[in-house]
Amino acid sequence: MAETAKPASTVPMIPGLSATPAPAAAVIAETPVRAPRPAKAGWWWGVGRRKTAVARVRLRPAKNEADAQVTIQITNKKSKTVTEYFAEERDRADAMAPLKVTGTSGKIEVVVRVDGGGFMGQAGALTLGIARALKDYDPATEA
Repeated sequence: MAETAKPASTVPMIPGLSATPAPAAAVIAETPVRAPRPAKAGWWWGVGRRKTAVARVRLRPAKNEADAQVTIQITNKKSKTVTEYFAEERDRADAMAPLKVTGTSGKIEVVVRVDGGGFMGQAGALTLGIARALKDYDPATEA
């Protein structure tokens, strides 16, 4: 009597599902990119929170190179740049990370209101707020 060959795996196969998984790049490529959200009064908004710090971020495309910076509003009339506000290089780098990763650091004007927490928490909140506003501005940056 001839023995029949048994399959190597005893897991039942689901119809329509291949045994080998699709590469991650193929799964990402199949995901459709949503349409960008419209600007509210010319600005895209994002809120970031870290511990007890809250950063309310608004951004828009810069009209020229001088406007393409991150400004932190202290009061309605007083504001500081990121290099003036954060003393630590680590906090400055964290705050600017989403702009550097997406390649928009010299092209976008960012205005931020920060409240609560310490400087490190505020830098983390600022990072998340900028990332969320960039996602609404250009959905292709989400991946």
